[in-house]
Amino acid sequence: MLAVKCNQSIPFSTLSAAPTALHPPELEVQGTVTLSTGHTDSFQEQGIPFGAATSYVHLEKLCEGSCATVYKGISRINSQLVALKVIKLEAEEGVPFTAIREASLLKRLKHANIVLLHDIIQTKETLTFVFEYMHTDLAQYMGQHPGGLHSCNVMLFMFQLLRGLAYIHQQHILHRDLKPQNLLISCLGELKLADFGLARAQSIPRQTYSSEVVTLWYRPPDVLLGATAYSSDIDIWSAGCIFVEMIQGQPIFAATSGTREQLEKIWAVLGDPTEDTWPGLSKLPNYNPAWPPPRSLSHGGNRVPAAENLASRMLTAFPRGRISAQDALLHGFFSPLPQQLYQVPAGQSVLTVPGVRLGHVPRGLSKFW
Repeated sequence: MLAVKCNQSIPFSTLSAAPTALHPPELEVQGTVTLSTGHTDSFQEQGIPFGAATSYVHLEKLCEGSCATVYKGISRINSQLVALKVIKLEAEEGVPFTAIREASLLKRLKHANIVLLHDIIQTKETLTFVFEYMHTDLAQYMGQHPGGLHSCNVMLFMFQLLRGLAYIHQQHILHRDLKPQNLLISCLGELKLADFGLARAQSIPRQTYSSEVVTLWYRPPDVLLGATAYSSDIDIWSAGCIFVEMIQGQPIFAATSGTREQLEKIWAVLGDPTEDTWPGLSKLPNYNPAWPPPRSLSHGGNRVPAAENLASRMLTAFPRGRISAQDALLHGFFSPLPQQLYQVPAGQSVLTVPGVRLGHVPRGLSKFW
């Protein structure tokens, strides 16, 4: 078991490959959380019910933040390892809205590349989410493979990331906090989207949303400039940043001092935008007309054209110019993968396709470009 790195946002960096799903409870969200398991299966007849704190044993603390603590645990219902996210409830404030949102969204999301919510336990003091237990997260995995991941593993992880994104976008849900810490990896190489605390359903017609979303390094330039009328393109930018990070072994836009520096790092790679390349740019709240003139960028070094093309289509400053997750899955970058991957049902892992597996390669052979 790898050590779990903790941070303030409590990513579920506590993962497992538990293929058999538990039965999630019924959940109604109307300002408060009402829980009712509604199960009468054999487990409950044996006196071990869902929705009860006594049904799970805490094994060890994995991560602690300001609002929640994550434990490795085991289910007394079926002996599976689980990840227990325990949220402290304030007497005056009740259940945090982010928890209500996360629970309501995860209850309706059923996909092999979305972390599985097994159960919810509510007491007067805490609200506990019971998730499948995973082996590590992408941030830790990349830390163990410095210098960039092997091309086969980049391809496999990226395909699964886009597969999960395409699914939630089809459900009109925006994740809004994609980063390596929120992408969970099983010991088999399955990748799952996690931490839906900032996610929300997308309104049709489009409404305005908060611009205070997404960790800075993975935040798109339109949101950095104060845009609030974003769509699924917000997640595509973040996924593009993660794609390049897997390839080169370090974040592509790693600012240390805030929004201004973050934008400067983006413009240093993409070039400074103009109204010609980004219609409506000058109307954004944080637009600064004093930006320097556009620069011509040159790309040196040996690069893989298909990978560079996909990255450039995801990392486009003009949000409506970004490729969709569904179209990205059909990009030529993934042509070496078996075509059977496109026929795998949503609830089934792509690793069930013969020959598709996570590669284990010696360090030093992982350079992609």
